[in-house]
Amino acid sequence: MNTLQQVRFIGKPLVFTACLLPFGYAALAAFGLAGDLGANPVEALLDHFGNWGLRFVMLALAVTPLRKISGWNWLSRFRRMLGLFAFFYVLLHFLTWFILDQGMALSAILEDIVKRPFITLGFAALLLLTALAATSTAAARRRLGRRWQQLHYSVYFVGVLGVWHYWWQVKADVREPLIYAAILTALLGYRLVEHRRQKTRRRAAARNQ
Repeated sequence: MNTLQQVRFIGKPLVFTACLLPFGYAALAAFGLAGDLGANPVEALLDHFGNWGLRFVMLALAVTPLRKISGWNWLSRFRRMLGLFAFFYVLLHFLTWFILDQGMALSAILEDIVKRPFITLGFAALLLLTALAATSTAAARRRLGRRWQQLHYSVYFVGVLGVWHYWWQVKADVREPLIYAAILTALLGYRLVEHRRQKTRRRAAARNQ
């Protein structure tokens, strides 16, 4: 069995199962079968799904740097899965707020989205993730051509919106958002450095022709 086969038949099922564990824990905790959601279970679920959504955004963004640094090209096979799980958990975060916290009261929800900046940021991140998830297939990539890459670069903007949303939400204790901000800064910094290196190499190659 070669590396790609190992990734497909062993690695992907294992990673998929691991990615579902936060959802499984929340489902069991909601029925009192594992852990405790505390005195405010809705808030606990909001925090749980929101944190895991942001973590999966970071993991998806980390795939390319890790692949290039390690030389393990097979890591790119997990990027789409991690991105879709980011969408999954952010969607659960939104649905928990929409259904359990707001009771699907559309007028109050729209007012919150417009008037509360941290909710506006979170909703914008969800819309972007929805577009990325909807165009994550090979068929969509072929259909969009160059525009697909431009669209999927916006995942970095999703990361910025997610961290900003979290930062404004917690207000006082910003230690956790600060950790995410530091990770995102490192990932964006790597991307910028790599982009400059590629431009320098292209210019050098053009001069040598």
